[in-house]
Amino acid sequence: MTQITLKRQFITDAEGRPVAVILPIEEYALVREVLDQEASAPGKADKLAKMEQAAQDPLFLTDLRGTMSAFAEADANM
Repeated sequence: MTQITLKRQFITDAEGRPVAVILPIEEYALVREVLDQEASAPGKADKLAKMEQAAQDPLFLTDLRGTMSAFAEADANM
């Protein structure tokens, strides 16, 4: 019976830069939780969309105006 030894395999682009890696399942199991957390984290597009929504949110705008007013008053008293 032939024994198979698996090692990490790096995938490179046309210029030879590494762009991905194939892991043996044992190594994947060690990093899976981190990868799952990263995949479920909101992306930049989601964050930008929420920022755009905030500009139309009346509660956010009220809080923003209150904070700006408080800073203006604090700055005036310095």
